[in-house]
Amino acid sequence: MPQYMLSVCHDQPYEDLDFNDPEIQRMVASVGALNEELQAKGAWVFGAGLRPVSTATVVRSNGGEISMTDGPFAETKEHIGGFYIIEAADLDDALEWAGKAAAACGGFPIEVRPCEGA
Repeated sequence: MPQYMLSVCHDQPYEDLDFNDPEIQRMVASVGALNEELQAKGAWVFGAGLRPVSTATVVRSNGGEISMTDGPFAETKEHIGGFYIIEAADLDDALEWAGKAAAACGGFPIEVRPCEGA
C-alpha cells in the first residue's frame, strides 16, 4: 500500500507554548485521538512531533569535508512542527487523513507528499 508523509506546518514559534492552556490541551487530546484512529484503521506507520527549529543542526558534505551549522536548513517563518507517515489506498485517502490531521492540529496546514518507492 502506498505511503504518504503528512507534514504539520507551523507558521509561528511554538517554543513558548503553555501546555496548561485549555486550548493547547484540547489540541493535544485531538491529536491523540487521531493517532488512535490511524492505528485502529491500520493506516499508522509512524508519527512524531518535532522539537523547535532552534534545536536543529544542518550537516553538509562538500568534497569530503563535513560541516555543521546550528539552526534550521531554511531561514523562514514557516517550519515543520511534526509529521505522520501513513499508509493509504491512494492520494484521495491520504488527503482525507490530512483533513482530519488539520482539524486535530488546530487548523495548522498539512502538506501531503507520497513517499518514493513505498
